[in-house]
Amino acid sequence: MKKLQILFFAFVLLFGASCTQQQIKEKTAIPEKVDVSSLPNIMTPEVLWKLKRLSDVQISPDKKTLLFGISRYSVKENKGDRDLYTMPVKGGEITKVTDFIGSEFNGIWRPDGKKIGFLSAKGGSVQLWEMNPDGTHKIQITDSLTDVTGFKYSPDGSKILFTMDVKLDQTPVDLYPDLPKANVKIVDELMYRHWDQWCDAKWSHIFVADYQDGKISNLKDLMPDERFDAPMKPWDGLEQIKWSPDGNQIAYSCKKLTGKDYTTSTNSEIYIYNLKDNTTTNLTAEGFEGYDKEPIWSPDGKMIAWTSMATPGFESDKNRIIIHNFEDGSNKDFTEGFDQSAGSLQWNEKGNAIYFISGIEATYQIYSLEIETGKIHQITHGDHNYTAFALAQGSIIGAKMTMQYPIDLFAIDFKGHETQITFVNKEVLDHIVPAEYEKRWVGTTDGKKELVWVIYPPNFDKSKKYPTLLYCQGGPQSAVSQFFSYRWNFQIMASNGYIVVAPNRRGLPSFGQEWNDQISGDYGGQNMLDYLSAIDTLAKEPYVDNDNLGAIGASYGGYSVYWLAGHHEGRFKALIAHCGIYNIESMYAQTEETFFVNHDNGGAPWDSPTPKTYTDFNPAKFIGNWDAPILIITGGNDFRIPYTQSIEAFNSAQLKGVPSRFLFFPDESHFVVQPQNAVLWQREFKRFLDENLKK
Repeated sequence: MKKLQILFFAFVLLFGASCTQQQIKEKTAIPEKVDVSSLPNIMTPEVLWKLKRLSDVQISPDKKTLLFGISRYSVKENKGDRDLYTMPVKGGEITKVTDFIGSEFNGIWRPDGKKIGFLSAKGGSVQLWEMNPDGTHKIQITDSLTDVTGFKYSPDGSKILFTMDVKLDQTPVDLYPDLPKANVKIVDELMYRHWDQWCDAKWSHIFVADYQDGKISNLKDLMPDERFDAPMKPWDGLEQIKWSPDGNQIAYSCKKLTGKDYTTSTNSEIYIYNLKDNTTTNLTAEGFEGYDKEPIWSPDGKMIAWTSMATPGFESDKNRIIIHNFEDGSNKDFTEGFDQSAGSLQWNEKGNAIYFISGIEATYQIYSLEIETGKIHQITHGDHNYTAFALAQGSIIGAKMTMQYPIDLFAIDFKGHETQITFVNKEVLDHIVPAEYEKRWVGTTDGKKELVWVIYPPNFDKSKKYPTLLYCQGGPQSAVSQFFSYRWNFQIMASNGYIVVAPNRRGLPSFGQEWNDQISGDYGGQNMLDYLSAIDTLAKEPYVDNDNLGAIGASYGGYSVYWLAGHHEGRFKALIAHCGIYNIESMYAQTEETFFVNHDNGGAPWDSPTPKTYTDFNPAKFIGNWDAPILIITGGNDFRIPYTQSIEAFNSAQLKGVPSRFLFFPDESHFVVQPQNAVLWQREFKRFLDENLKK
């Protein structure tokens, strides 16, 4: 497509000297409490949507104050709101510091600690605002014709980097201005849509501007004319962009490929832009062919670390910690003997250690890496997931969740002792009776052991029999860990009166790379036997009603349900598949991340010889064996596993006379996230299971 010559026009208006200086005074408040008097005392969809969601923890420059966001949702209004809060690092009163209509996010301390920057759409588009740490004196800093999607202050506070979308190509309206109401996508190459977003002639670029006294000037695009996204869409964020300690360089990850090369590759690179001479260097040009992400500079700027996957096209390869030494130009893998993946890297202030999160046996813990010795130490232990952390003076502030409780903050000393410092959902969690769980190790058909979580209904009575669900995990490489899901919530399932059996079958991470890798090319093989080993073992328990078993799952879990539908040999009386792969052959040319199906399926269905996945492991070929009632669910904006897969499955079930029901959410993607849709999803989930397993 012909390039437009209007790249910077909108941004000239954005960063002129006359920034809007709108000042707003608002009083702070303690987070609102939830009235639990009318709520049931077990987890239900309605209770789930009363829970507040804490995220994005930042520590002030003096290490004394925390900044974070809390989101709330209204099912009645079908929307959410997010505000920013502060509290002492040692715990204490939480202070609400924003209260605009709408949401505030990307809260960051200014390096001098005197201001907090954040993003808000209060004025109509998303812009940068600043305020005092107590929430007073809110001032809008930018005034753009386009949304600011992210920002970071330079270490000395003299500059700010921004991320914003840049229009580089013509849209249909540009081509045909006399047809402004025409609604069409004109596509010439891959990848034209991704997960739930259409590519729309815009790319996310990194900009840098001078900053002084609340004013922005001298805006500069670091990626002029480049048709690439930084950060990479749709999931990457500001963790992929880092200032150097001296403020003269910016490191970022980006996959600078186009068309077929882009959709068939995971080869993102680490780039360094030098603000002094305006040059860009590819740090991973040689010897790094998989994902390279999360660059982070050492405090002295002499080294830079990042996470790296070695295998091209394999999105679930081991995430290594690579450190580049600028003095001698060397790259070293510091996790070569560590059979786990690493993420969320942070240097300590001395620069002699990196802290990170890694999965081990279906939990996610905080670790440290000694740079001098290469030794790795596990700091936290227990049945929980740490999802994020920040380093304070003498402690770590971690965001932790479990199957029973959503995220709260914990102060952790370097010996692993934990103290909970936030209780954002105390009133609700104290009100309900939690579903208890246990960890079991179950023998597999090939003589190994798999970790299986078993979740029991509240007030579980061993003398009774309960209908039981086999939970099939998606991914396919995503651990059944101690996650607290707002969709596939084990507390709700158990509170509905079901025992839930959740195995960490072959292909799931945190059990070593061999266990993780085995599933590729073997979708209908050993991992399916692992599922059956788990449910068959539990079905022997006297409290399991083995005449009323169900299997449920989403994404690859949906594929698993379709596969089991044709191979379960009478075990299951009800099945639920959400956004699952039904016809693995047609899926190949429907999905967008071709690198994924190339790797996991062993190639394309037209390859010679045809990969085994298409000939032996296609659920659609076994529709003749289906006999259990099935609920099929999908979203109209799911481009990962397009809704046509669910339509194929439902139509096939109907034509074969299999009792079946179809839920289609036109405005949802791979995930059902709108409050009312999500509640309806849960109600239909329960209704279908009750109709078939509680007769």
